[in-house]
Amino acid sequence: MSQLKLQTSFLDNISEKEIQFLKSLVDYSHLNAIPEIWPIAAQHFGDTVALYNPHSKPEEQYSYQQLAALIQQFASGLQALGINPRDRISLIADNSPRWFIADQGIMTAGAVDAVRSSQAEREELVFIIGNSGSVALVVEDIKTFNKLRERLHDLPIKLIVLLTDETPPSDSAIQVINFSQLLEIGQNHKFTPVTHKRENLATLIYTSGTTGRPKGVMLTFNNLMHQVITFGLVLQPKVGDAVLSILPTWHSYERTSEYYLLSQGCSQVYTNLRSVKNDLKKYKPHFMVAVPRLWESIYEGVQKQFREQPANKQKLIYFFLGISEKYIQAKHIANNTSLDHLHASSLTRLSSGVVALLLSPLHALGGKLVYNKVREATGGRLKQVISGGGALPRHIDNFFEIIGVQILQGYGLTETSPVTNVRRPWRNMIGASGQPLPVTDVKIVDPETRQPLPLGKRGLVLLRGPQVMQGYYQNPEATKKAIDGEGWFDSGDLGWLTPEQDLVLTGRAKDTIVLLNGENIEPQPIEDACLRSPYIDQIMLVGQDQRSLGALIVPNLEALEKWIVSQQGNVPPATDDKIDLESKIIQDLFRQELNREVQNRPGYRIDDRIGPFKLIQEPFSIENGLMTQTLKIRRNVVMERYRDIIDGMFAK
Repeated sequence: MSQLKLQTSFLDNISEKEIQFLKSLVDYSHLNAIPEIWPIAAQHFGDTVALYNPHSKPEEQYSYQQLAALIQQFASGLQALGINPRDRISLIADNSPRWFIADQGIMTAGAVDAVRSSQAEREELVFIIGNSGSVALVVEDIKTFNKLRERLHDLPIKLIVLLTDETPPSDSAIQVINFSQLLEIGQNHKFTPVTHKRENLATLIYTSGTTGRPKGVMLTFNNLMHQVITFGLVLQPKVGDAVLSILPTWHSYERTSEYYLLSQGCSQVYTNLRSVKNDLKKYKPHFMVAVPRLWESIYEGVQKQFREQPANKQKLIYFFLGISEKYIQAKHIANNTSLDHLHASSLTRLSSGVVALLLSPLHALGGKLVYNKVREATGGRLKQVISGGGALPRHIDNFFEIIGVQILQGYGLTETSPVTNVRRPWRNMIGASGQPLPVTDVKIVDPETRQPLPLGKRGLVLLRGPQVMQGYYQNPEATKKAIDGEGWFDSGDLGWLTPEQDLVLTGRAKDTIVLLNGENIEPQPIEDACLRSPYIDQIMLVGQDQRSLGALIVPNLEALEKWIVSQQGNVPPATDDKIDLESKIIQDLFRQELNREVQNRPGYRIDDRIGPFKLIQEPFSIENGLMTQTLKIRRNVVMERYRDIIDGMFAK
């Protein structure tokens, strides 16, 4: 690592402290491309488990040596079947060790993969296959192939690979082989090494297309290698550390995190939304990459357990939580990592340090009596977790720090590979999304004039660095719109910078709600505040061109039922055995909850007040199309789905 600065410009000008931080890691900074990592990883980590899927039938488990061999066999099989460097191959599949082998096998063969979930709509998949100019198709299974089959005849597809071992259909006009057959072909064919260059296109990741045709984000090896080389400033895993994988593996956030963690010898265990809570306890991960919704779910589960305790025990739990919250706040002020006290005087920081010292014994006692048991719900071994793909509500951030689980919030987009900013273990400022990664610039500009704004002033976030995409595939007009002549990428996000360059996000420019009085409201911070209520499971603000904000709310029915019982002696107001969400007692409760949480929010303004609201039974989910696969609410889709209800709310 002493040659680190000479080997790559990605880490030029980083501090000596950061150099020391990287010394324990296996160094790949001299490599040009992701596929070059795996033969080296096989030498370093050998029989260590690389990938393990306990939910597949049969279970799949591969060591680093096996993984490197299978990747090369997959690549050799593709070469034997006529795949050439720079060919496009659509990879339409979901999380599994075989997805990873296919992804890296395609790159190792010199081809470029265009990736998407097998659960995506057929028309979207057909567009991706055609737009990318794919000559081959790697699919999840026969079911996925059959979904696409009748639409492939007009496309230049010459080969289809199933990631299962199902018997390929014999009546297909296009050659179809399964996973094992491809590996057998590769084993019997001499692999031809491919020379990779950093500027070569590595993958196409298509945007969701919620506002039109999907756009193919062109990521190069340079983009991806920047992530792998610089992530060491954030996470320092040890060989054999367990990683629990839940996000879509084709998504840039999960994907680049996997590349990095596997490059350092971690053992990746695949889980899913149904199994994650049990798998946390069973596999006791050291690291995890996830989105805010997962941490919210764990938090809600813990709060439910608290509410089920006897009254005297609840009192003790909330006493310790109150003390610990004061301790955490005092510690952050003392360390100058409190977002609400950026300009605190030396005397204030000193006195906060004294307060933290005095509260420390009680916080430690809370750990022994309460927090250690809570931490068991996460397996008890989490060193650090990365949260991204959306804003993390401040109360969730605080809670996990209290119980001793360090969440490092990050920020980025598919177009930036994705990470541009992330909190460091030594500067974990709650409420912020961290400082930029090396060789990454962040600029805040006026959304209208595009003129730079001073520190602390909110505006449009522009990004520049080695992780910014090459452009949108075959879409120069969209590329020009997104990246200006100086290389600045328009994120579409609103935010501001602290004096130490921590990025604080306040919402999406296109999500801004403009009220009739001209006030611009960013919904995300207000929604995050409302989620502190135990009775609110999900919420989305509405109110464009209205006199006030409104809200669609998915209530936490379990907490609500318990409250009703406590209020009415086991006789909940009901219609057809369901809670009557329109009853006055329920409506009054939610009005009180909304008023309290919004008004207690830092920076509260009168226009933040939520006027009409509607309680809806059906949660926003991936299955009903109201959430993305990274569990973000599709605001435009929700608006369309509930258009009549929203119009009715404001018509009253």
